[in-house]
Amino acid sequence: MSLQNEYVGGVTWGFMGRRGTWANEHAHASMELMKTVTGANWTAIAFSAVQAAPQSTEIPYREKPTVTDGEVLWAIRTAKSLGLKVCLKPIVNCADGTWRAHINFFDKDVPCEPKWSDWFRSYTAFILHYAAIAEESGCEMFCIGCELVMADRRAAEWRALIAEVRKVYSGILTYNCDKYQEDNVTWWDALDVISSSGYYPEQDWEAQLDRIEAVVKRSGKPFFFMEAGCPSRTGSAAIPNDWSLKGEPSEEEQKRFYEAMFTSCEGREWVRGFMLWDWPAQLYPLETAAENDDYCMYGKSAAGVIHEYYSSRTNKPY
Repeated sequence: MSLQNEYVGGVTWGFMGRRGTWANEHAHASMELMKTVTGANWTAIAFSAVQAAPQSTEIPYREKPTVTDGEVLWAIRTAKSLGLKVCLKPIVNCADGTWRAHINFFDKDVPCEPKWSDWFRSYTAFILHYAAIAEESGCEMFCIGCELVMADRRAAEWRALIAEVRKVYSGILTYNCDKYQEDNVTWWDALDVISSSGYYPEQDWEAQLDRIEAVVKRSGKPFFFMEAGCPSRTGSAAIPNDWSLKGEPSEEEQKRFYEAMFTSCEGREWVRGFMLWDWPAQLYPLETAAENDDYCMYGKSAAGVIHEYYSSRTNKPY
């Protein structure tokens, strides 16, 4: 299977979910509303395992707060029952609050210091576990990592990981690089699809798409945005990746960002879609949507923009 002849009109589901918050009627209603409200044909089922700190070398993915395997399988089955194609997306985060992009070690292994070799050993076990679940459950795509900027330079380790994943998973493989990093990854050739996080300022989309297009042409691989979105908060359209930016709730700000992003991407046929960020497993009440200033589009005017755009792209041959 490939993305050569289809458009990914996707939304990321479940990311902030903690053990015990999936596999219930609220989570089911959330996913059903996600499809109805946005017109999605794909979803990225995203969840995290939590290592203690950026220099920790063990990823305890079988422990809390990571959702259980049963919850992951429930989410995949539910998505498929709704007619959604699925990308399974396990993510590593840090318990101390450090962003995963800063997970980093010395370039050369040094005795008595934490090592890339130890971290990749644990990370490989983590990823292979969920790759096997993705294969077993028929997920159409599997994402081997997300925004691990400091690790991107470790090409040999990523190539070895990809080779191991291909032994247990037969679907589409991608890696979600961070914004502005598309041209820094040197091992795109080992994957099936290039994907990145599209948190670009509303006025900067054309310049960034020009830059990314050069990467896509060199690689000969399909491309889509594995993440893209904007908080419904004043000021966020200019810096959509800053989830902590201070501002007032603003549906218009979020809507304007989506209009700018879709307008720029519409003329780029090589952009094969999005997995918009994001849609939680436990939704806020609809009547409080105007007060919510997060990335979710539920009950906000951006949802209509997304539905209209996705309908125009997914209801015709790509």
